[in-house]
Amino acid sequence: MEKERKEEGREEPKGGRGIRVKAGEVFDFLSENPVIPGCTVSGELFGENGYSLISFSLASGTSISAESYDYPKLLYLLKGEIEVFKTDKSRWSLSPGEAFLIREYAPYGVRAGSDSVYLELNFRKESAMNAVVKAGEVFKLKDLLPYQDGKIVNLDLLDEERMKFVLMSFDEGTGLSEHSAPGEALVFALEGRAVIGYEGKEQEIHEGESFHFAKNGRHFVKAKGRFKMALLLSLG
Repeated sequence: MEKERKEEGREEPKGGRGIRVKAGEVFDFLSENPVIPGCTVSGELFGENGYSLISFSLASGTSISAESYDYPKLLYLLKGEIEVFKTDKSRWSLSPGEAFLIREYAPYGVRAGSDSVYLELNFRKESAMNAVVKAGEVFKLKDLLPYQDGKIVNLDLLDEERMKFVLMSFDEGTGLSEHSAPGEALVFALEGRAVIGYEGKEQEIHEGESFHFAKNGRHFVKAKGRFKMALLLSLG
């Protein structure tokens, strides 16, 4: 088997040089990023070609001061309640499943109203997001695209040479046939449930859970009922 993998150019499903979570198993970011009382904790999960994915866990009442950067970033709340604020006193409240796009050079901070975990996806400064996403507005990723009977709907939020960030909706019984991708990928289940096949092993993924595909790992996705997911694909 090891010889076959080398001949096919596949990488073992144990995580790649970019994404720092184990490949081939369903997991949730809440377990990976427990809240520590009185503390804020951050850790980079992915960093490559000017893009990065960072996990944050904030204990209730803690905050990150307002700062500005020369690149846009997307916040996605997994647990708790956070308030995004600007130095001009503007405020936005986020609940689990909601997201917020911050444009470059805009000073924003984050305050936790309860124990919270969120992800921060940082893009290159020249990155252009799909126009359906408006900076400075709270939205739910799963609400950006509809279902269609008997079909799979794709919405590219970011489509660049080395990075794709895609939303997908699957009608019941639809799915992606087995294939491999030339880069690492992270799946975020946004709604419903599906079966993921990976290197000959099938696992069920539910809303709030995630999955890491290693580069060239053989996989498929089949919806169990209607299912929505986000896909972060690195092509570095």
